[in-house]
Amino acid sequence: MPNKSYAQAMLDGILHSFESDPTTRVIGPSFAQGRGSPETQEAFFTTYGDRVMQPPISEGVIASVGAGAAMAGLRPFVNFGTSTFAFEAMNQIVSEAGNAHFMSGGQIAAPVIYHMFAGVRGGGGPQHSTSPQSMYANCPGLQVVLPASPADIQGLIRTAFQSANPTVIINHTKLMGLEGDVPDGDFTIPFGQAEVKRAGTDVTVVATSLMVVRALAAADDLAQDGIDAEVLDPRTVVPLDKQAILASVERTGRLVAVDEAGGMCSIASEIIALVAQAGIALKAPPVRVNRPDAPVAFSPPLEAAVTPGTAEIEAAVRQVMD
Repeated sequence: MPNKSYAQAMLDGILHSFESDPTTRVIGPSFAQGRGSPETQEAFFTTYGDRVMQPPISEGVIASVGAGAAMAGLRPFVNFGTSTFAFEAMNQIVSEAGNAHFMSGGQIAAPVIYHMFAGVRGGGGPQHSTSPQSMYANCPGLQVVLPASPADIQGLIRTAFQSANPTVIINHTKLMGLEGDVPDGDFTIPFGQAEVKRAGTDVTVVATSLMVVRALAAADDLAQDGIDAEVLDPRTVVPLDKQAILASVERTGRLVAVDEAGGMCSIASEIIALVAQAGIALKAPPVRVNRPDAPVAFSPPLEAAVTPGTAEIEAAVRQVMD
């Protein structure tokens, strides 16, 4: 298996769809600039330049064009850049693309991919540090994807291009340079299929996106003290692999749910609610690790103070172990 950066794996997933499906399009500014190999970037603007649109920055219009093109039979990949920019297009994403299939009585599909970068990226301030996954997860009709490794982004993006439903792919900015092995060839990862990134017996840590990387680092540290943590990555939150989560928690009897978004109505909250409703007898109350419900400051020390990391995950695990 070749070793790739997260950014390269993402672009390879899109490029494969260009090569195999003539209906694939990219809409949005500068989606490949500065990411992946120069050869891959060049391919998008030379070999497939007629299928890459870089319109003026108008998020509502871009989202509308993507939804309409999808309903007309194309497979557009709409790139917003930073996730806060997509707030200008929430009506088009949620009310138009998300509802198209339902409101047409099943006659219209909208296989559009809406892509955005999210998370605390370092000096982004409140307007560039959002983690909107729970917002989109609360909107019926949308699939929500949170990859955490090069293999996952490539496999999940290929699945998104083959789906009949609108998909929101949220990539954490700090994952772009992450490297890892990626399977050869045309492979897909089914939506709604979680993966155990690290097996363990003492506690289940369910984490998403960049928090998976930090949870794995925390698990390595905890192992030195004899705490065996299992790290489970849902990979998609809509659909959510509920059975995998419940099976893991039932084995370990303890739960820590980690998501970088604010705690109110977060993915972490949903996971804890899922376990509670299942009536699993836990050995300790579950703990969630989230960002405080406050804007993210531009100041590096203030930003660090509200950003969940390895230390916060370790502390949460020790709490449930005690």
